[in-house]
Amino acid sequence: MKEVKIKDIATIQTGYSFRSRLEVSENGNVEVIQMKDLLDDNTVDHSELMKIDMPTPKEQHFAQIGDLVFRSRGQINTSAVILENPGKAIIAAPLIRIRITDPETVLPEYLNWYIRQTDAQRYLTSVQAGTSVSMIRSKQLEEMPVHIPSLKIQKTIVELAALSAREQRILRVLAEKREKYISTLLMQLAKEDKNYEKN
Repeated sequence: MKEVKIKDIATIQTGYSFRSRLEVSENGNVEVIQMKDLLDDNTVDHSELMKIDMPTPKEQHFAQIGDLVFRSRGQINTSAVILENPGKAIIAAPLIRIRITDPETVLPEYLNWYIRQTDAQRYLTSVQAGTSVSMIRSKQLEEMPVHIPSLKIQKTIVELAALSAREQRILRVLAEKREKYISTLLMQLAKEDKNYEKN
């Protein structure tokens, strides 16, 4: 395992900064990835991207499969990975795009997982300290240390993390169903108490 900085394995690009409020256009030529499109499972939802009309951006601004979309502002500084072809989509500021420079050495899914771990979060918290606005800047993100194991180990970590996340989702669903079931039984008990007499 070796330790590198994000800037050694990826390029960092600040999201596109719009000068005015975005206006939806049904036949827009560009789609926009915003904070609301980042899911709880740390992937990007493409189903409801906002379409807008704008001068066609340079190719370098378009997102692509494997890009990470980093939440630079707020209390939660994690990322989401693009797993499907986003088409003609750009990432809006204050989000930051992280693009792996050598996918044969570092898996995007691995870096996406690593950013959520204690070491990475400790670093991100430290660079936020003392600032009036909770925000991570591109230069700070570039300097974040990352432990890079072999590609085989990265794949194993990604697979196990996915299984663990799936297990947690199933457990949450089961817990919710159990809570509803018990609530229904208790309500039936409350309604069926024939020993209660009104005074």
